[in-house]
Amino acid sequence: MPNTWNPFELIARRWQPSAAFVRRAALATVVMSVVIVVTGGAVRLTQSGLGCSTWPKCTPDSLTPTSAMGINGLIEFGNRLLTYVLCAFIGVFIIAARARAPRRRSLTRLGWAMFWIVMGNAVWGGIVVLTGLNPYLVAAHFLLTTALLTVSVLAWRRAAEGDEEPRDLVARPVRQLAGLLVLATGVLTVVGTVVTGAGPHAGDAKKVHRIPVDWHEITQLHVDFVYIVVGLSVALWFTLRAVKAPAAPRRMMLELFGCILLQGVIGYIQYFAGLPEIVVGLHMLVSTLVWICVLRIHLALRDRGPVPAGEGETAAPGTEVPAPAAEPAGATGTAGAAAPQPAAGASASSR
Repeated sequence: MPNTWNPFELIARRWQPSAAFVRRAALATVVMSVVIVVTGGAVRLTQSGLGCSTWPKCTPDSLTPTSAMGINGLIEFGNRLLTYVLCAFIGVFIIAARARAPRRRSLTRLGWAMFWIVMGNAVWGGIVVLTGLNPYLVAAHFLLTTALLTVSVLAWRRAAEGDEEPRDLVARPVRQLAGLLVLATGVLTVVGTVVTGAGPHAGDAKKVHRIPVDWHEITQLHVDFVYIVVGLSVALWFTLRAVKAPAAPRRMMLELFGCILLQGVIGYIQYFAGLPEIVVGLHMLVSTLVWICVLRIHLALRDRGPVPAGEGETAAPGTEVPAPAAEPAGATGTAGAAAPQPAAGASASSR
């Protein structure tokens, strides 16, 4: 018997969102996750990390910034307010996913995962302020935001596919190469937080503790991982072409190359120009786009069937059902072949 006091149940009785609306709601959480990364970077780059001297209030005596705190207080407090906007977008996604029939628990679970990451990161951000911008805590603060972006991208993808068991669209070694690209990009992001923690942009005009490593050496390590990511991307691109992978992941590879090229240009400009704040901010923005591209490519190499049709729908609108590009688990074949053929050194298997 349905729970008449459950607000989600009441909404579901009166509103049936389309599959397209759920996908757009998921995409909105991705966009807001990127925005929160960029605005968090703006707080650091404008030396507004301690614009609000305490937490959860802005000052010991005021919830909001005072005129004496100037622009730094407004920037820090504005970033805190964006947390509520982000929660609102996540809330819309959770409600839409819950209201749509048939109910897909995988989507609502991802929505709640986003919500709790935001709540945890908000508390963590308060600890960052109370500890005077400890660089290790600041790095973890950014990585938690990256985790939010990861879950939101996964929700966006899951909203556009069904709930069948994952079926590989390419041979397993190809998916493993894509997974290695994800891993290398993740390590690149972690090393980037160390570069930030050791670099000159401490987040506040006062003397702030920095990570005690040579900034130039850790920057060189960061660049080394950039070359690794570029090399893996090129290798994956040629591999996808060789196995005749579906068009979608190959198109996403071109998007990734565009982001990597732009990031490379920005990286060299900021290094030789002495790390100007606006260029560093652009570097943070494009880093989120690179991460999104890498995740999307990895997720596009498997299929989970079409989006389940809602009540009164004959087919899930806008669902992309990729053409088979690999043989079923346990068989060998060339990805994208029209009929089973012997493969040359590759086997396809389910994840």
